[in-house]
Amino acid sequence: MEPSTVKQHLHLHFVVVLLGFTAILGALITLPALDLVWYRMLFGFVGLWFYFMLRRLPYKLTTSKILPLMGIGVVVALHWFTFFHAIKLSNVSVTLGVFASTTLFTSFLEPISQKRKIFWLEVLIGLVIIGGIYLIFQYELRFLSGILYALLSALLNGVFVVLNRNISLKHHPSVISFYEMIGGFAFITLYFAITGGLGTHMLSMQASDLFYLVLLGFVCTAYAFTAIVDIMKVLSAFTVVLAINLEPVYGIVMARFFFPEAERMSGGFYLGTMIIMISVFSYPFLKRMLRRKNQKPVQ
Repeated sequence: MEPSTVKQHLHLHFVVVLLGFTAILGALITLPALDLVWYRMLFGFVGLWFYFMLRRLPYKLTTSKILPLMGIGVVVALHWFTFFHAIKLSNVSVTLGVFASTTLFTSFLEPISQKRKIFWLEVLIGLVIIGGIYLIFQYELRFLSGILYALLSALLNGVFVVLNRNISLKHHPSVISFYEMIGGFAFITLYFAITGGLGTHMLSMQASDLFYLVLLGFVCTAYAFTAIVDIMKVLSAFTVVLAINLEPVYGIVMARFFFPEAERMSGGFYLGTMIIMISVFSYPFLKRMLRRKNQKPVQ
């Protein structure tokens, strides 16, 4: 393996650790989930704008191209809100364990979006993931509200993935993220304006919250998003997706370190999470094997 490739692999896993760390920050920040997402999107698009300025990259699009991206940004905002709200209602481990079921929703949403038949392997993997979620429900019923919000977040993330996949070939990924952040930020700002949520209280927070928000917005969002774009210039999309699937694993491990008592879970939870993670990891490998088998010429 080339030294540059090894470097990119290490860089990729560092970025995935940062993505897993977003859940830790969500638990550390004392602000309500919606306020947290508002700040994350604000710092996120400002950070991406600085990135464009430093790299002298073009980012301006026509209004007809910006509006669909901002619409997807609303989905991102709702996904992040339900994700962080799930953490507030339960804990990091429960949220990440259930959130790994995004593959379940994507496997059904993508065929609908692409107007193709659902592949039998997707149904099988989906059923196994449902079994894992059922185990988590059985053993961690005390976190029912958090589990339901985590499931909703996984569904919204599946919608986001499918919508982004349909539009990703048209624009640079960083530009897409930039306008999605603006769209989500504008949506939450409008909601706050209608409900009277905007006010000077938004600027008054603990110093620790501000520090964690800066990490979340600039490092775990703007930097992580742009870094993945650069990494994909060297590594395949398959490799990147497999690594990103480790996000819940890294997050759960870090949660045990940061919150040893609050993150102490039952054996049934870890069994259910393991079933989900094995399903998520095996799916791309099985899909690739079947594709190669179907493409193999008949002797």
